[in-house]
Amino acid sequence: MSTPTRRYENAVARYFEAWNAGPDTVAKAVAAAWTEDGGYTDPLADVRGHEQIAAVVTAAHEQFPGFSFRLSGAVDGHHDTARFSWELVSNADGSAPVAGFDVITLDGEDRIRSVFGFLDRVPAGA
Repeated sequence: MSTPTRRYENAVARYFEAWNAGPDTVAKAVAAAWTEDGGYTDPLADVRGHEQIAAVVTAAHEQFPGFSFRLSGAVDGHHDTARFSWELVSNADGSAPVAGFDVITLDGEDRIRSVFGFLDRVPAGA
């Protein structure tokens, strides 16, 4: 695996650590993954900064208790940008009612500057 590939995969791993963090560790995980002024934008949210990003993560877990985010496929990247697909998976039965893909940009220390998320599959009423 090349160093650039590891760069993107490591950033995405920290991203999923943040999305899967518990209430007591989400703030620390978000701070490890994002720059201080980093952003997160998808069809349901447009926020900046660690506190607001952590609030979006917490809200997702409140809406989907007992679910975890996981990578779906390979991470692809060039320059300071990477893209990847993901699923929100039930820990009980393995179903994945929500899926999408994200594009991230990184700073020189491989922390996330911005996330642009797209939802490919969302259950009705979510």
